[in-house]
Amino acid sequence: MAPKKKADPNNKLVAENRRARYDYAIEDTVECGMILLGSEVKSLREGAANIAESYVAVEDGELWLINGAIQPYAQAKSFNHEERRRRKLLASKREIARLWQSVGRKGMTLVPLKLYFNEKGTAKLLIGVAKGKNQSDKRQTEKKRDWDKQKARLMRDHG
Repeated sequence: MAPKKKADPNNKLVAENRRARYDYAIEDTVECGMILLGSEVKSLREGAANIAESYVAVEDGELWLINGAIQPYAQAKSFNHEERRRRKLLASKREIARLWQSVGRKGMTLVPLKLYFNEKGTAKLLIGVAKGKNQSDKRQTEKKRDWDKQKARLMRDHG
């Protein structure tokens, strides 16, 4: 019998924007680093973040996470950070240019999908290049999700 893998404490999901996959059709994903303060990293390790209302913008050749909330770290006291400040994202110039072109030409938008720590323990943000869904597409997604649940239930009960 193979030994069970221990859960890596560094490789941890901090926040996920589950609503984004419902509201948008995700075309492509990009992993970016973030420039954070020490109190922000400690707060993220506690899981105190929310990226549901946030978005990513390309300004002056740089990527910015706007309106992403990282709650203040309780033990930081006077050295704490601002909760909803703009945070710079780290990506290569080529990647940023590709994202900027897709946003400008194709009418796409950049949506943060997941905020997590990778296996090295660095905070990463998964960005989706997305196109907005209309109401009928959302209904179709709901129907598919309901059918998948029903199918799994049938397989479990009768399979």
